[in-house]
Amino acid sequence: MSRMFLREMIEAYRQRDPAARSDLEVLLCYPGLHAVLIHRVAHRLWHGRTRLLGRLVSNFGRWATGIEIHPGATIGRRCIIDHGMGVVIGETAELGDDVYLYHQVTLGGTSSEQGKRHPTVANGVIIGAGAKVLGAILIGENARIGANAVVVAEVPANTTVVGIPARPVDRGNAARPPKPRFDPYGTPCDPCHDPLLHEIEMLRGEMNDLERRVADREVARPALEPSLRDTEPR
Repeated sequence: MSRMFLREMIEAYRQRDPAARSDLEVLLCYPGLHAVLIHRVAHRLWHGRTRLLGRLVSNFGRWATGIEIHPGATIGRRCIIDHGMGVVIGETAELGDDVYLYHQVTLGGTSSEQGKRHPTVANGVIIGAGAKVLGAILIGENARIGANAVVVAEVPANTTVVGIPARPVDRGNAARPPKPRFDPYGTPCDPCHDPLLHEIEMLRGEMNDLERRVADREVARPALEPSLRDTEPR
């Protein structure tokens, strides 16, 4: 285990978590850090053809931290797993650098076939608590996945998605594109434009207008009926 790797992991936690008061506290009390360190051992054993031993070490990490990372998964540098309980990362998942995961995140597969079946998460991605990212899909750089979202399609870089199934929300425009930033739980707390909600509001407005026009016609109809009777041939 390289000292540089451990140092930059601790610094990453200190930078992102205001509750981290010292290096020693992070080293001793953060299960996300413990899970990643144990995974590095399991991953090396897995690729050293001692796969059963790798699974045993991985299972110990799951028991000790509540975080399940398959030894075959690939995890980049400065990966932070915040709180961590209930996180599941599948065998063929690939995580880039500076990825931030919250508790109960699942990077799962949608196929029982061999081969690539879990997500690829690019650098700088934040995945909110309870989110499920399923299948051999790509989550682009600096993407944000909101809490409890279910993602089954690729997410472009610098895009924020929310909901079930996950859909993008607009947090910028052509003149002012969104800038990568830290979003707690991957969920936008600032005002943002949801295209789906916008369409729903437009349909609601059109329906209200149609109902008003029908009601106006119903009110005017009794006044028109006598004049219509006067014009009928005798």
